[in-house]
Amino acid sequence: QELRPKSLDIKQEELGDMVEKEMASTSEAIEDAVRRIEEMMSQARNESSGVKLEVNERILNSCTDLMKAIRLLVLTSTNLQKEIVESGRGAATTQEFYAKNSRWTEGLISASKAVGWGATQLVESADRVVLHTGKYEELIVCSHEIAASTAQLVAASKVKAEKSSKNLLRLQECSRNVNEMAANVVASTKSGQEQIEEKDTMDFSGMSLIKLKKEEMETQVKVLELEKRLEGERVRLGELRKQHYALAGTYDTTEDGEVKPAPAPRRGILKKPPLAQKP
Repeated sequence: QELRPKSLDIKQEELGDMVEKEMASTSEAIEDAVRRIEEMMSQARNESSGVKLEVNERILNSCTDLMKAIRLLVLTSTNLQKEIVESGRGAATTQEFYAKNSRWTEGLISASKAVGWGATQLVESADRVVLHTGKYEELIVCSHEIAASTAQLVAASKVKAEKSSKNLLRLQECSRNVNEMAANVVASTKSGQEQIEEKDTMDFSGMSLIKLKKEEMETQVKVLELEKRLEGERVRLGELRKQHYALAGTYDTTEDGEVKPAPAPRRGILKKPPLAQKP
C-alpha cells in the first residue's frame, strides 16, 4: 500500500468507470474546442481585415485541423481499449480487468486528462492571439504539449495491444497525423508572427544622431535585462522539471526535503570486489 503512487486517490473498483468518464470528458472537451474555434473565426472576420485577418484565419484553420485529428485519435484509442479489455479479461468483468491492471489503467486516465487539458489550453491561447491580448509563443508551446500528451495516450494504449491489431495500426496512423497537424499549427503561428512584425517595421530615418545614440543605449540595456531574465527562467524551468520528476517517482526526497535522483535498480548479483594485493 505504501509503494502505490500517492496521486491515486480512487478505489480500484472505480478505475473502470474513471477510464470511461475521462475518455468521454476528453471527447467533450475537443468538441467544445472545435465549436469555440468556429466562433472565433466568425468574430475575426467581423473585427479584423487585411493581413491580420489572413493571419488569424490561417492559425485558426490549422487549430481546427489539429482538433479533428485529436478527435479521431481519441475515438480510435477508445476502440483499441475495448478490444484489449475484451481479449484479456477472460471470465472476469470489465471492472475486474481494470482493477487487476491498475497501473495501466492509471496511465490511460492520466494520458486522457492531459489530452483534454492540452486542447482546452490551445483554444484559450488561440482566443487571446486573435484578440491581440496573448502571445504567439503560447500557441507554439500548447502545440508541443498536445503532441506530447497524445504520444502519452498512444503509449498507454499500445502497452497491452496485440501487434497485429488493426485498431493499433489505426491509432499509430492517427498519432502521426496529430504530430503533422501540430507542426502545421507551429508553422502557421511562426509565419503569422513574422508577417505581423514585418507589417510594423521600424523606421529610424527621421532620427537625429543624438536620438539614435540614445535609442541604441536603451536597446542595449533591454538586451542585458532580457538575457538576465532568460537565465533566471532557465533555472526556474530546471527546478520545475526536477519537481515534476520527483512527483512522478523518478526522484527520491531526503529527510531535509532535498530532491535527488532515485537509485538505479540493481542488475544481477553484485560480486565481491577482489582483495588488494600486499606489497
